[in-house]
Amino acid sequence: MPESIINTASGEKTHAHIISAPYDITASFHKGTAFGPKKVIECLNTQIEFLDRRYKVDSTEKITISHSEIPGLQDMQPETAFQSVIAECDKSQAELTILLGGEHSMSFGHLTSLAKRHKAKDVTILQIDAHCDLRNDDSDYNDEDPTKYAHSAVMRRAHEMGYNLVQVGIRAYSKDEYEYFSKNKKTISVFEWGLAPVPAISKIIAAIKTKKVYISLDVDGIDPAYMPGTGTPVQGGLEWYYALNLIQSVIEKRQLVGADVVEVSPIEGNVLTEYGAAQIVQNMINTFHRDILLPKKKKSKK
Repeated sequence: MPESIINTASGEKTHAHIISAPYDITASFHKGTAFGPKKVIECLNTQIEFLDRRYKVDSTEKITISHSEIPGLQDMQPETAFQSVIAECDKSQAELTILLGGEHSMSFGHLTSLAKRHKAKDVTILQIDAHCDLRNDDSDYNDEDPTKYAHSAVMRRAHEMGYNLVQVGIRAYSKDEYEYFSKNKKTISVFEWGLAPVPAISKIIAAIKTKKVYISLDVDGIDPAYMPGTGTPVQGGLEWYYALNLIQSVIEKRQLVGADVVEVSPIEGNVLTEYGAAQIVQNMINTFHRDILLPKKKKSKK
């Protein structure tokens, strides 16, 4: 009997590969996301049920998953850390690679690696987040050593690479970010929470104009009632099952080319956030490989 859904050695060709990127150097409010990946992996190792109740199948019997952790990231400046993330993502032989943060800035390394395999303009990033992360740099809150590679600028850098953005759950942004997405409406769609009724999932999917999609989940996009352990929490995010259904629907209706789950900042005595993140990672992988998990249809006899 397997002891974890992570059932295959790193370096082998697998159905999915999880990369841990423990890093929080540019965190702007509450640090601690460097400890997030380890806690999420622990939940995947010991707490997540192997049986997927949607498909009524033990996923460990059919899906191979590997894991690796990038060492020494906390000793690096952002530009150097990105190169380590890029190198680790480049090595992945899996059909699906998921990055575990750490802070959101680490997603830039994954997206840079991904752009070597898929043209950025052919991919839409579905970003579930409380924040736009479209600042040009972090100089408005970091006087000592501002960087354009901060977590709050990650989607600006991704957009500059050519990626399209569909941002969901947004409920905090600066004037600079507002001006940026307002003048880039052809390639950035922003679904704000709290200023209008929650949109139908079909409306969000319709905003994804490309066939290929990358899912970037900052856990602060989900309401802190469900995911309280995060670096910059904001009240009023996505309801839990709305978020799960959105992610599942996007994977079913578009071609998922990569994903990340970031900004888990563990709270002592409260494991809700890391457990939820582990559930989402498992759901992403199983939905992506649903054809393996679903029973084969019997051919009708003529």
